[in-house]
Amino acid sequence: MKSILLRCAVAGAFTAGALEAHAQAAPPAVLAQASSAPDDIPAVVVTGSPLGSGLFELVQPADVLAGRRLWHQRRSSLGETLDGMPGISTTYFGPVASRPVIRGLDGDRIRILQNGVGTLDASSLSYDHAVPYDPLAAERIEVVRGPAAVLYGGNAVGGVVNVIDGRIPERPLSGFTGRVEPRIGGAENERSVGAVLEAGNGTLAVHADVFGRKTGDTRIPGFARSARQRATDAATVVQPQGRIPNTSAKADGGSLGGSVTWGSGHVGLAYQGVSSVYGSPAEAAVRIDMESERWDLGGEMRDLGPVISAVKFKFGRTNYEHREIENGTVNTRFLNKGDESRLELTHGKLGPLSGAFGFQGTNFGFSALGAEAFVPTTDTDAKGLFLYEELALGGLKLSAGLRGDRTRLSSQGGGPADASTGLAKFGDPSSRDFRTGSQAFGAVWKATPTLALVANASSTERAPTYYELFANGPHVATGSYEVGSTTLDKERSRAVDAAVRWSSGPNAASLGVFRQRFRNYVGLFTTGTQRGADGEIDPVDADGDGRADGSGEEISPEARFRAVPALFRGIEASARFRAFERVGTLDLEAKADRVRATDRSTGRELPRISPTRVTLAADYTFERFNFRTEVVRASAQNRVAANELPTSGYTLVNAVLAYRFKLDNTALEAFLRANNLGDREARNHASILKDRAPLPGRGVLVGLRGSF
Repeated sequence: MKSILLRCAVAGAFTAGALEAHAQAAPPAVLAQASSAPDDIPAVVVTGSPLGSGLFELVQPADVLAGRRLWHQRRSSLGETLDGMPGISTTYFGPVASRPVIRGLDGDRIRILQNGVGTLDASSLSYDHAVPYDPLAAERIEVVRGPAAVLYGGNAVGGVVNVIDGRIPERPLSGFTGRVEPRIGGAENERSVGAVLEAGNGTLAVHADVFGRKTGDTRIPGFARSARQRATDAATVVQPQGRIPNTSAKADGGSLGGSVTWGSGHVGLAYQGVSSVYGSPAEAAVRIDMESERWDLGGEMRDLGPVISAVKFKFGRTNYEHREIENGTVNTRFLNKGDESRLELTHGKLGPLSGAFGFQGTNFGFSALGAEAFVPTTDTDAKGLFLYEELALGGLKLSAGLRGDRTRLSSQGGGPADASTGLAKFGDPSSRDFRTGSQAFGAVWKATPTLALVANASSTERAPTYYELFANGPHVATGSYEVGSTTLDKERSRAVDAAVRWSSGPNAASLGVFRQRFRNYVGLFTTGTQRGADGEIDPVDADGDGRADGSGEEISPEARFRAVPALFRGIEASARFRAFERVGTLDLEAKADRVRATDRSTGRELPRISPTRVTLAADYTFERFNFRTEVVRASAQNRVAANELPTSGYTLVNAVLAYRFKLDNTALEAFLRANNLGDREARNHASILKDRAPLPGRGVLVGLRGSF
């Protein structure tokens, strides 16, 4: 493992020292802002609109996790950090490899961005592949629920998650600011620390951050395997209790960035390195060694003139490697190298009309090398143009967007011989070209200063991914033999959603409904056929040990990517009310979401759809103390897909106690977070491992956050 942590720490310390001689003393206002612990979310959400809009005025359904909410909800993965927000669950492949699921959609339909540029990893390929980003470094996380394909392409048909960390400073800095956050405890026995330092002299601004994290195997209240799974297991299957085996992890990383800033713009460069070693709960002997290096270049120029008022550009280049190690031997190496560029131009106001247009390009090469590779070496090249406009007519704001993309996916083919055909496993070299288009229309009407009505309609097209087209082989993470289809067409969907939003001082509430209809939803479906690891169809297994007689190849159920008509629909609600503000303040909160997803050709449910969830919480603040407790209720999920087991409901009780110390020019907060106080067995139906890896049991984590 590369010593990324050490390299970035030394670089950050050196840069800070070089600036010290030139930096001016930070004014009290800057220190006060850096030392505050805001509970409110920022006013501008750049992910949902290139023009910048407050959450109340934003056309698309969106949310922001920042301030104290983010500090107390941070977990070891992006999916777990966001889990529980309206409409959002997680794939949960253990505590490290967890991606967000939005409105029942996951994988390539959720676009994960870092400062507006794609992460370019391999996490959408497989549930056991982690996103190479640790939430300890995040300043805020913006989430757009529902189609955001007009701005970010067809693979944002389910939503966008944008992590913002300030690694390329965008505003002038004077003096030094920073923060540090150590943590210890929890069901995973976490020991982690993250630190950020920013410095500037009014023109040059520098950002440096480092983190380190180590966890043990996750504690659970009972058996790792569910009662339903144990009832079908063979007598020889080991039944671990008390912990989920092979879920320990170790990670470190950091970044160094700098910008030249001026009153109306900036330009900067940043480097990031992340290294992680973690276990796979699906295979007790498999460890995953992941490394990712990334360079980012970005800048913005504002107040340019009446025709083009602002220009923003971003470029990211990623070198990602992921090694799957079994009993000390590297079985498969996954490599993903590529870059993404984005250019946005905001035009001057044309009366009540304002808008932006731009270009986005993505190019990356993926390869899987080794005995267990189930996808060939591929290249993906995508280019898109987009236009977004807003029309303000008094209390009514209308929005419209158009986007067109061209995507080319190429496979080098080859591979070992397939036992079922005698031909090369991945066939001859081949390629597919797709032209896709998306349109979106929306309206926000501020009926009163505190009440807004919102409606959206969109039509989206998504090109299939390289693994949906070219996969052919056993995939350990899904426990199946996956087969792609080179004849898949572009995926088409239409969506509508409507919401009512109310906001008055510390009180706010929203209620929204959505409906998304896919003409040809591309999913992975079991076929009932068994395949050996060499591709043999329905091999003989007379002794029932799960291996083919003679060859000894492991046998897996076959699953094929195919397109079916599908319908997703649901409801999302949230509310926050100030109960009193006499002796301290007490806020009461409620959240609820529900999603249904069906295969319209059969009437059956689609797999891994979260059940109805309701969260009730109370948040009390008195002087420097803050106490928050919440009860999360997830219903049983009995509407299941073919070959999928139902999931029992569960109730979790969580609490956070925090205390702020009063120090000059410094903010210091100590907190204690207790999760699953009742030590209940809870299984996430959206996880492919729900019957083998429950959510963590009772855990108490202690942390300290300081900023100056």
